[in-house]
Amino acid sequence: MNKPIQKIVVAGGGTAGWMSAALLKKMLQQRVEIELVESEEIGIIGVGEATIPPIQTFNAVLGLNEAEFLRETRATIKMAIRFDNWKQRGDSYFHTFGAPGTTLGYSSFQHYWLRARQQGLSSAALWEFDLNYLCCNAGVFGKFNSKDPLYQLPYAYHFDSALYGRYLRKLSEQAGVVRTEGKISSVKINPDSGFVESLQMENGQQIAGDLFIDCSGMRGLLIQGALRTGYEEWGHWLPCDRALAVPSQRFEKTLPYTRAIAHKVGWQWRIPLTHRNGNGLVYSSQYLSDDEAAHILMNNLDSVALADPKPIQFKTGRTLQQWNKNVIAVGLSSGFLEPLESTSIHLIQSAIVRLAKNFPNAGFSAAQVNEYNQDSKREYETVRDFIILHYHLNERDDNDFWRYLRNMPIPERLAHKMALFRETGSVVNDAGDIFLDSSWLQVMLGQGIVPRDYHPSADLPPASELSAMLEQIATAKRKPLAQLPTHDDFLFQYAGVTREVTQGG
Repeated sequence: MNKPIQKIVVAGGGTAGWMSAALLKKMLQQRVEIELVESEEIGIIGVGEATIPPIQTFNAVLGLNEAEFLRETRATIKMAIRFDNWKQRGDSYFHTFGAPGTTLGYSSFQHYWLRARQQGLSSAALWEFDLNYLCCNAGVFGKFNSKDPLYQLPYAYHFDSALYGRYLRKLSEQAGVVRTEGKISSVKINPDSGFVESLQMENGQQIAGDLFIDCSGMRGLLIQGALRTGYEEWGHWLPCDRALAVPSQRFEKTLPYTRAIAHKVGWQWRIPLTHRNGNGLVYSSQYLSDDEAAHILMNNLDSVALADPKPIQFKTGRTLQQWNKNVIAVGLSSGFLEPLESTSIHLIQSAIVRLAKNFPNAGFSAAQVNEYNQDSKREYETVRDFIILHYHLNERDDNDFWRYLRNMPIPERLAHKMALFRETGSVVNDAGDIFLDSSWLQVMLGQGIVPRDYHPSADLPPASELSAMLEQIATAKRKPLAQLPTHDDFLFQYAGVTREVTQGG
């Protein structure tokens, strides 16, 4: 089909649908008509309540006011994830959005830290040089104007994904996106081209378009149901296939980080919002019954449950072509990776940003579609490998689930990254990897890999000079803590979140 795109149809609402509609409308303005079809009767998964820092860029491109966004979505600040019981029961470590130390020549900070540890020059954990960790530990947060790398404090958000979708819907409709209420009964395919021509609604209406965004969730109504694209399953690496989600009363003090707590099978999330806590258990039905899972979740809540647990079933993996014909899968229709590293909303964002950057201006190009699909594949695989890393590097011996994960074969690229770090202390990254070196560093260290060596440049400073340098960096990192407000005070001062909402149930 070689004609300009005049109309985009978004099939499905929720976070994926309204993020897609909002960004495309912002980028294309009145040049392209956008219609979103959704039904109030069809529920949304809504577990993606934690994000990673690129969400700030997305919101900024849309022109969102951050304070208003925080209020509208009942959001809190997220600086890290705390992992409990992942290496062994009782162990804990942080994966923060920050980076330890500061830039020191051509070799990364961890090499100097490794030398100091090996030679007995310092006993400080790597995280003692990480401002994000120190703020999490103190329960404080603030914004820095400093360009000094010592005082960078990258952050993301916890928010109510249903409220985020409604917020974007309001803004999108104001910008000219047309919303149509109703259920899709069938999809009409052009018999010659194989392209989708229109959506047949249950009320008899037909909605035609040139480009279709499939945001229909795990059903994949267009990408799988109509186009039979195919799906690559990764259950042999990530055997969890169930989740239970339940809201509970919020805490008096709001933590500025997510918690991921490993249990005998799978793991539990705890996400703090200003009006409630989000909780859930991700588990494998091969190793744990649904009743056992519900018992574990409900007996490990830190506050009173506000509803019954909501069951979710999934197959970990990815759609073979996220762009097929004139359909692009965004959100759960494109694949599923459990929310261990809060990537669900980011994968929506990156898919629609990728489309915006490679928009088919004068018609569909096979080369353009192929490039989109290759980028999508690489991104999904690097996120997959990062999640496998957490599971595989465990030393637990209390269940067959953990033993299987520790002993299973893993993707070759992941095995190489682990081996390189174990032998040299270096982190190698890949094009399209959304996780920076510091992320891989923290998880590999946190899960128990102790490098045998470090870069020779770390031997250049005399021992006394290295000790003084590390102490100076640690002192500088701790310096702002006394001046920063508590997380709750920041939300009140910056976004006007009232103390009643922040401290109430």
